[in-house]
Formats: sequence, C-alpha cells, structure tokens
Amino acid sequence: MTQRNPVFLANLIRNWCDNKPDLDVLTFVSIDEDGRFVHKVRTYQQLWDNGQRLANWLRDQGMKRGDAFAMVMLNHSEFVELMIASSVLGTVFVPIDPRMRGDKLKFMLDFAECKGAIAADGALPQVQAAWQNSPDKWLATLELEGGYSNLASVLESDKPQPELTVQSDDPDAPMQLLYTSGTTGDPKAILSSHSRYAIAGILQNLLGLTDEDRPYTGLSLTHANAQIASLGMILHSGMRGVISLKFTKSRIWDITREYGCTFFNLLGGMTTALYAEPAREDDRDNPVKTILSAGMPAEIWTEFSSRFGVQLIEFYGAAEGGLAFNHAGVGPVGSCGKVVPSMQVAILDEKGNPVGPGVAGEICFREADGSCPKLSYFKNPDATAKKLADGWLHMGDIGHMDENGWLFFHHRIGGGIRKNGQFISPAFTEKALAEIESVSDVFVYGHAVTPDLAPGEVDIVAAIVPVDADKFDVQKVFASCQRKLDASSVPDFIQIVKAIPKTASEKPQERFLKDAFAREPENVFSASK
Repeated sequence: MTQRNPVFLANLIRNWCDNKPDLDVLTFVSIDEDGRFVHKVRTYQQLWDNGQRLANWLRDQGMKRGDAFAMVMLNHSEFVELMIASSVLGTVFVPIDPRMRGDKLKFMLDFAECKGAIAADGALPQVQAAWQNSPDKWLATLELEGGYSNLASVLESDKPQPELTVQSDDPDAPMQLLYTSGTTGDPKAILSSHSRYAIAGILQNLLGLTDEDRPYTGLSLTHANAQIASLGMILHSGMRGVISLKFTKSRIWDITREYGCTFFNLLGGMTTALYAEPAREDDRDNPVKTILSAGMPAEIWTEFSSRFGVQLIEFYGAAEGGLAFNHAGVGPVGSCGKVVPSMQVAILDEKGNPVGPGVAGEICFREADGSCPKLSYFKNPDATAKKLADGWLHMGDIGHMDENGWLFFHHRIGGGIRKNGQFISPAFTEKALAEIESVSDVFVYGHAVTPDLAPGEVDIVAAIVPVDADKFDVQKVFASCQRKLDASSVPDFIQIVKAIPKTASEKPQERFLKDAFAREPENVFSASK
C-alpha cells in the first residue's frame, strides 16, 4: 500500500481512503427556520471523490499551480472539499469571512490576486460589486444563483472525471493566504504553508484526546483556529468531528447533546458570551469533557468550569505561530500555559531585552534550537521583518511569566485600559455585567471621551447587548456594578448595541464600537443620564 506524504491535505485524505474510507469523519450541522438541526455527513471517501470533482472543475476555470482563488462562505462541506481540491492542484485558496463588505472585501480579493471566487451566504452581491470592473474574474456559487456556475451541479454530476494526481509537493509552499483579523486596519495576508497546517497532526495527543472523543466547532473555517485546532486535528486523527455552519451561543450545548460532542474550542469574547447566557438546570447535563479556551478570563474560570461540568485547557497562540498550553488542573488559574517543547518563549522589553519573572513586556517566541520561526506576509516584507525582528516572533501582546515559567497574557500592545493611575482588568467588569440577567453579551473597552484625562488614560465603556432592549434599565445596571466592583472598575459609559461587532475569530472590534459611540450618542449612557 502506497503511503503518500500526509503533510499535503489531499494525500492525507487519500491515505485514509485506503484505511477507513467509510468513516463518517465530518458531520456538518445547520439550523432550519423551525430551529431544528439539519446535518450532512461526509466520509473520507466522499471528501476525496468530491475534492477530485472540484479539482477538475477548478482546472476547467483555468486554475493552475500557484494561482489563488477565494472562498467567501460559512462552514459548508464544500469549504473542506475545496481545500482538498486546491491541495490536489497545488493552487492557493484564500478564505474570506462572508460578512466582509465594500472596500475591505475588494482589498482582500485583489491583494491576494484571486483569479476567481466561490461566494455564498449572501456574499455574492458583495463580490459582484467588488469585481464589477474585472471581467476576467470568474465567480461561482454553492447553489444556482444569479446564473453563475454552482458547485451543487458539479458535485451531483454523473459525468466521468479523471482522477488527478496530487500536484502539491513542496511542504513550504503556500497552501493558503490566511488573512489576519485586521482589528486595527487592513489585514495582513500570511503565506501559510502545507507544513504549517500539518502541525494539526500532533494536537490529539497534546490535548489528551482519544479516538472515542468527538470534537465540535462553530468557529469560522476562514480562521486558523478552526482550520487547524478543530478541522485539521479531526482529519489527521480520524476522530468523528462535528462542524456547524456558524457559531451560535444559544444552541451550542444543544448541538453537543444532539451529536455527542465531547470537546470544543472557545476564543476571546465567546467565553463571556456563554457565561452571560441565563443559567439553566441542565447546564451540567452535557457530554462535553474538555473545552480548549484562548482568553478565558481568570475571574470566571472556576465558576465556568463548575457551572457546565467541564475541564478547561487554556492556550495561547496565533496564526503566525507561537504555542503554549495550560492543561486542566496543572497550571495556575489565569495562565495561558507553558511553551510547547518545540519552542522557546521570552518576555522582552522595548529594547528587545528579556525581563524577569513578574515583569510585563512583549510575548515573543522562537524555535527550541534558537532559530527564528518561518513566517512571511504576502507582499509585505517590512511587516515580516518587524514581526521577526532580532530572531524572535513578536506576538504584539503584553504579558508576563511567573517564577515557574507560566505565561500570563495581559492585553494587546496599545490596548490596555489605564484609569486613575492604574491598569484596569476589563474581565472583572465583564464578569459583573455578564451575571446580570438582562445582559445577553458584553465587551468592555477603553475610549478617551472625557475632557482633560491624564495622558494615556481612558474612560471605561461597556458595550452591552440587552436581552430585551425595550425593558433594559441602564441605571439598574450601573447600580449593580457599583455594588459589585471597586470604583475604578465601574463603567463610565454604557453603550447599547444590537450585537458586538466581531471578526471571524470572534474578536470584538473596538474601532466599530468607537465609531458607533460617536455616531449614535442616543445609545450611550452615563450613571447620571
């Protein structure tokens, strides 16, 4: 039996077809208009066969080795099958959140030099608008829409197709152009290689999961976390995974119960959003054993674990690299872990010098042998050089390590909340607000609003999504915070919003909240207003 190099996704799937072709490795879940679950199953053999069909179709669109195309869609089965097809042809796929609009979408499509795009989930008109003056670009949809080619007809066709040989053969060649979150401006595009994706192969053992575990994710496959820590781990290990069309905090526990999921990931504000859901008698009645979390606030860590009856593994990392884990019951609550054996971590000051235990600085990583990690931003050598300055991968985050080597994250560089001469932890304020029954979601950020603030200081703004906006009592919320929090942690302003704007990786986007703060003063309240 031929063992093909599993570093390449297409080879990995083909190898599994020799071993377990009929394993229902992926179940894709959506929710219909009546709130019922609808699912679609894919075996390894189906993934391979559909990947081959789509590879033939992409070739018919003129796609050649090294060419790029965009996938502007939610977590459909076709997303994964297009990844496999791209691996067969040696092309480069560019995943884009279908919520992208206007100039930013056009930038992402054109900067990546996409030859074409598959658009779904309402994204077709936006892609059409972005490329209205680009007749050389091809467009396709998942279902028949607007007269464009649709993948449903490709996958349902009985027309014989030749089995294409896998063209990908360089582990360091780009598998995809993976955009960063772009929380502060235009995102950068990471040239993410086949070998980078293949690190998913170590995660099952690293996380202590077995073949009997069933992972779940509702995180966007346009982001590295869902692609590697969920999808990649599932495909490499042969576990039976579940992927929902998109993240839904109100149904996540129902999904895990329905499909027997034992593991899932949470990022950033998702933890607070779940914690803010009204407590239910059946919160602990779920099959989940472990949650892998990035950014679980220490202030809710123990209560979250107890309420839902789960163990928490905290981790730290980014699409560019760097990785640390704090396994359940091993490290101190609040720490994002110790660096994995293949890497070194250091906290560096502004001059690039290491600092001692307990001293804050920038979190940086390099390889265990002291060499600089491999990273390249597409068409941006200056950003690449800055990211890898002095042989370290600079994460752009402030943190510290304790005397035992446990890493603690503080905030993004430039993102700390300083008030009354001290740094304020927004997690305390978010916890107090999340525990209020009338609050559905919350994000606390710093914004210089009040005149004559001391240099570097900001006001505390709590952006709140009410459960019922018509019955929401802002002054009661202020009063609750004043009872629970020290004076410096009480919000100066409460900003009512319909939803917290978030990236595909569920990171709240402050800049949109700040824009709304100025644009919609009628939705901003102080304790006296």
